[in-house]
Amino acid sequence: MSDAGRIPFQEDFSKEDIAAQVVLPLGKSFEISLKSLKSRLLRNMVTVTSLILAVSFLSYVLTGGDIAKGIFSSTDTVLIKSLDQAGYEAGGSAKERWIVILSLLVCTVGIINAQLMAVTERFREIGTMKCLGALDSFVLRLFLLEAAMQGVVGSILGAVGGTFISLLIGALRFGFGALSYISLTEIGTSILMSISVGFGLSLLGVLYPAFIAARMRPIEALRVEE
Repeated sequence: MSDAGRIPFQEDFSKEDIAAQVVLPLGKSFEISLKSLKSRLLRNMVTVTSLILAVSFLSYVLTGGDIAKGIFSSTDTVLIKSLDQAGYEAGGSAKERWIVILSLLVCTVGIINAQLMAVTERFREIGTMKCLGALDSFVLRLFLLEAAMQGVVGSILGAVGGTFISLLIGALRFGFGALSYISLTEIGTSILMSISVGFGLSLLGVLYPAFIAARMRPIEALRVEE
């Protein structure tokens, strides 16, 4: 049989050709992840809301520490006395740090629980994708992209909201003149730190459910009844 009429076999393709057929580009993965988030908007809003609350509390505490540090470094004895009476500490109290840590842990557990439920609901979807040739890395990428998008939105909203509330309460308690002692660099650092922590927690919370989804056998996923 001539080469023109011969049916191509797997040996006729290189590894690069095969990989190109089963791996979708990043843009397509982003599009699929975005559609998945929109189709489960209410459930995803619960995850984002918990992240917003945790990050906003972290940002609130960090900004409050920046306010106290700025006032302590000033020469305004009246404000410094007001801080002492209010129980503020320049480095933040140990009680506040433990409360922040616990709130972040609770947020992480909530994210893991929500993502595990999402994996359970998408058993058939995952099985269908894997039957069509999706690799484990592709399924893992979808879940990580979804978590990253949730993390960006929740972290930014939480960090900005917590900082604003902390500044507002500080201004009402000590006067708007107290805000002039705050370093904008430290405020920006606190916001970036809060966003980074929230984004990291979002990715950390999805790792275990994503690995479960990626390593799932197609026949097991399709066997689950809806």
